[in-house]
Amino acid sequence: MADHEKHHHHQSGNVADLFTQETWDARYGESDRIWSGRPNARLVEHAEDLEPGDALDVGAGEGGDAVWLAGRGWRVTALDVSPVALARAAAHAAEAGVADRVSTLHHDLMTGAPLPGTYDLVSAQYLHPPRERFAELLGLLGAAVRPGGALLVVGHHPEDPRMKERGGHRHPELLFTADQVVAVLPADIWDIRVADEPAHDTVVLAVRRA
Repeated sequence: MADHEKHHHHQSGNVADLFTQETWDARYGESDRIWSGRPNARLVEHAEDLEPGDALDVGAGEGGDAVWLAGRGWRVTALDVSPVALARAAAHAAEAGVADRVSTLHHDLMTGAPLPGTYDLVSAQYLHPPRERFAELLGLLGAAVRPGGALLVVGHHPEDPRMKERGGHRHPELLFTADQVVAVLPADIWDIRVADEPAHDTVVLAVRRA
């Protein structure tokens, strides 16, 4: 399985608990590997033709996306709330021979602190922020994109049958549509290149106007 099931799938009854370091350190501590190590398919689909530069992989987990980007010439900052995950991402990068192009960043998005630096690509794969902070946190991601750079947001669509097959998402309010993403990206700042809902995913690729 690709790493398409990101952090929000941990089944906690409390939404706030889904995003803490304690939750994810414990989750990663349950086994030697959670994800497949392969990149997310939507990232491959939409980033393979982008000119490599500096990338920020938000919610990097064990590094499948970061290693794939680095293998294509990107300089990648792998960001995660879990130091356990980041240690695995660094080890994956070393095993893949791209350690010189992957750095790790321990950062808790829920603090609302600005992301350090700016990037040619900010990728958020299956990150589902709390609904009341959706616009705020997407704004933080967007602020880290350089003029001419790209923001790629991928998530599960509210009608994703994979969620229903598992008995439904415990927090369906966290799922979002492409229109909801586009609505919080100011039109005078962003050129929307893709706003699609293929195969029950939500995909938005936006380029920051120069």
